[in-house]
Amino acid sequence: MNRLSDMQLLVDAADLGSLSSAGRRAGLSPAAASACVQRIEAALGARLFERTTRQLRLTDEGRTYIASCRIVLDTMREAERVVRSGTGSVSGTLRVSAPSDLGRNLLVHILDRFMVRHPDVRIVLTLSDSLSRFVPDDVDVAVRVGPLEDSDLVARHLADSWRVVCASPECIAANGMPDHPDDLADLPTLVLTTSAGPRREWRLGDTVVQVRRYHECTDSEVIRTWAVLGRGFAYRQLWAVAKDVQEGRLALVHPSTWHASSPIHAVYHPNAFQPPRVRTFVDFLQAEMVERLTHEAAAQLLGTPPSR
Repeated sequence: MNRLSDMQLLVDAADLGSLSSAGRRAGLSPAAASACVQRIEAALGARLFERTTRQLRLTDEGRTYIASCRIVLDTMREAERVVRSGTGSVSGTLRVSAPSDLGRNLLVHILDRFMVRHPDVRIVLTLSDSLSRFVPDDVDVAVRVGPLEDSDLVARHLADSWRVVCASPECIAANGMPDHPDDLADLPTLVLTTSAGPRREWRLGDTVVQVRRYHECTDSEVIRTWAVLGRGFAYRQLWAVAKDVQEGRLALVHPSTWHASSPIHAVYHPNAFQPPRVRTFVDFLQAEMVERLTHEAAAQLLGTPPSR
């Protein structure tokens, strides 16, 4: 138990920004708390805190070690609670990040079902179109669409989604239905812009076309709205426009052949002491993604209404 007490002291010191305050919480004098930290640092062979008379700041080694301490302490508390309650339920805070489109159109509904099933888990959801990097101190699970950069993190493939070309009926009536992907190069289009620049290269089956006439925006919701208003053809994830297609505001362009798959991954810490709520959520997320995306793709890309 001394190791767990040491870990709790480190976590409290990081959260409170004061070693003396952390010591008081643990019933230790400032001198005893300081000696405890020095002992841990000596055993690790690394400095965890930069200490001055006014400030206590984590070193890079400290951030890494204390992030693992939090996982160990959370896992222990959750295991004790499960044993006492005699149930397999999970609890605690789950921090999730995802692209805005995925969050608004798909993840929000999956999280709602997860909340109902696991009411003791508190969800902290961060959505942004600019999200590209996993920040271990801020996120438990990052949901990412598309190819991943190489890293030491665990990436679990959840399902494949599909990018499609869509436009409003008014846009198609005004510009005509393109017969070949290359026709899109000179038609009015709508392009999402990221930190890497405008995404004007569209992969459609075996063809890659670069659009030339386009409006662009950094907000995917604006792109969807412009498409509904008839401002141009858009290249979007199927789940981002599925409702508009179902309700007739948008139409898919040659959906059975003009589409491209995009893998969806859950990215998380490569830690043996992963809190049960994280494992439970990733399992739940994968099952939901497979069911929803497979059904959607079959119904709208292939025109087949599968049973659920």
